[in-house]
Amino acid sequence: MTTKPLPMTEELHTYLVTHGSPPDEIAQALIDETVALLPANAQMQIAPEQAALLTFLTRLVGARQVVEVGTFTGMSSLAIARGLPAGGRLVCFDISEEFTSVARRYWERAGVTDRIELRIGPAAESLRALPAEPYLDLAFIDADKVGYPVYWDELVPRMRPGGLIVVDNVLRGGRVLAPQNEDDRAIAAFNDVVRTDERVDVVMLPVADGLTLARRR
Repeated sequence: MTTKPLPMTEELHTYLVTHGSPPDEIAQALIDETVALLPANAQMQIAPEQAALLTFLTRLVGARQVVEVGTFTGMSSLAIARGLPAGGRLVCFDISEEFTSVARRYWERAGVTDRIELRIGPAAESLRALPAEPYLDLAFIDADKVGYPVYWDELVPRMRPGGLIVVDNVLRGGRVLAPQNEDDRAIAAFNDVVRTDERVDVVMLPVADGLTLARRR
């Protein structure tokens, strides 16, 4: 196998980020507030380059029906909602009223509240309550790592042909090569399941902590 490994130095990462679409004033304010309010949890927020990619992908697939599992303070949902056309709908699943209260304020500030529905509660149960037919254009998974297989199993049958599932944290800081805790082991096992799932075409990207893109066949 021919490979072209890329050493991602801090300088090269800065170059990469500065040569993509930067966060606007609202997104940057959300980044700053998340770090200030929740310093111990701020790493749960997606990176700016991931947000830009989510908006890009939402527009690229022409998404109108989208699901997000794991909202936190709203960076990913903001990015997705901004990529939706008029009449597009994003349903967000999260368990925290505290974290998503921040998200709600920034959705309002960005003028995308009418495109987003937030459902608080266990995501697995909420996903099972969705229509069973394949109608989703895009889904984003970024929640508890041990729950990924459950979310995957609920979402794949609901994706339309050509629909896209985006999964975050699939590299676990490189620890998928030598898992150190339950979350690492869960993601390593999940990645193996996705790789062999014949319902999808899969690409894994080394963006931030790793993103898997899975296109429904």
